[in-house]
Amino acid sequence: MLFRRRIKATWADRLREFFWPRKGLTRPARYLAKRILRLSASPHAVAAGVAAGIFSAFTPLIGFHVLLALALAYLMAGNLLAAALATTIANPLTIPFIALATFRLGEVLLGISTAEAVTASELFHRLEHLELSELWQPVLKPMLAGAGILGVSAAFLAYVATRFVVRSFRARRHARLLERATIAASTPVLSRGDTSL
Repeated sequence: MLFRRRIKATWADRLREFFWPRKGLTRPARYLAKRILRLSASPHAVAAGVAAGIFSAFTPLIGFHVLLALALAYLMAGNLLAAALATTIANPLTIPFIALATFRLGEVLLGISTAEAVTASELFHRLEHLELSELWQPVLKPMLAGAGILGVSAAFLAYVATRFVVRSFRARRHARLLERATIAASTPVLSRGDTSL
């Protein structure tokens, strides 16, 4: 096999790498950020795509985040790939926090007070086992209301930050290319018959 390890990993090494990869936990996030920065669309299109993806990640429509992000990015003339990549903010590590935050904010916005404190596991248990008609009032309505506020806020911040970062990234890259071009233009080109050196 082409990319096989020279020394076979032990069971303990595999277990350790499952919880703490050799390249670190931030490598996938850095890869996604660089992938988004290198998209060839305009800064507005990239930023609008990221904003659409982040907004959809805050909605309780788990499993439909990418479809919602693509639809919103299309409506806002955003980049579809940036929208799909930005939905990865809702992953198994962050979804419990996002869901609980949107639920709590929705309860506050709608004036709903529950006697017991609902944890993230209880919230997902309700989402899994209740019918849609039973879910709407106690769970989905507060989550959608909270997702509206948190999602729009996060999407606005993501749009502004992404547009600024994409513009500065492209300006730096353009300056580097100009510098390389001037260096290449200033160095003399030797012909084959030139033996002066």
